Amino acid sequence: MCEEKKQGRVKCQVIYNKKIAEDIYELVFSNNKMATEAKPGQFVNVYCNGEMLLPRPISICEADEDKGTIKLVYAIAGAGTKLFSKIQDGDFVEVLGPLGNGYTLADADSSILVGGGVGTPPLLELAKRIKGKKTIYLGFRSEAYLVEEFKAYGEVYVATDDGSYGHHGNVVELMEKNIAKAEQIYSCGPNPMLKAVQKFASDNDIELQISLEERMGCGFGACVGCVCKIKADNEAGYTYKKVCKDGPVFPGSEVLL
Repeated sequence: MCEEKKQGRVKCQVIYNKKIAEDIYELVFSNNKMATEAKPGQFVNVYCNGEMLLPRPISICEADEDKGTIKLVYAIAGAGTKLFSKIQDGDFVEVLGPLGNGYTLADADSSILVGGGVGTPPLLELAKRIKGKKTIYLGFRSEAYLVEEFKAYGEVYVATDDGSYGHHGNVVELMEKNIAKAEQIYSCGPNPMLKAVQKFASDNDIELQISLEERMGCGFGACVGCVCKIKADNEAGYTYKKVCKDGPVFPGSEVLL
């Protein structure tokens, strides 16, 4: 159930909002148009119902076209997401999206998906849509989540920093330990992890797409608050692109992390 609002924002009814791990919440809302249009790797802007000026960008975890629903998985990272955690089933939230450019679904026989922390949720819709063999590596600081959901689409390996689940260490170490091979890598997570994945892809001559996590103001390229460095054939050796509009997904070989 949705109501059209200004600037393309819509007021959507929340089906449920529940805690799935420490400071991690799963929110599902109804919106037939978004569920039909959403692509893996895109995000939505969720507004704080007038309590805060700027919206919070949250990656789309799943888009169910049959049910007309969007699933978001977010972490409490500040005042805005703390407000989101108080949303009750049946409440309404203002949402703008889908926004940004998502993953390009490569025609590959085998793919590796690498997610770190809240970079794991957007890979779930991707795992559903890409074809071929899928090997999925998920990294967390401690408590793991969405693992069973990912198991429906491929072989899943989990690493935790504290060793509470799966491999004791970081997710790239786990990938290297398994001598992972594939034609394509898709990744999303914190920059140190992405930098390690970038090196792994380069060393093993594997095509890579990465989704960048940056603070965003508007979410559609107007405020220029989320730029990243991209390799360029100029004197500086790089140019700037907007994560919200030009990304958040970029070819891994082009990004300067």
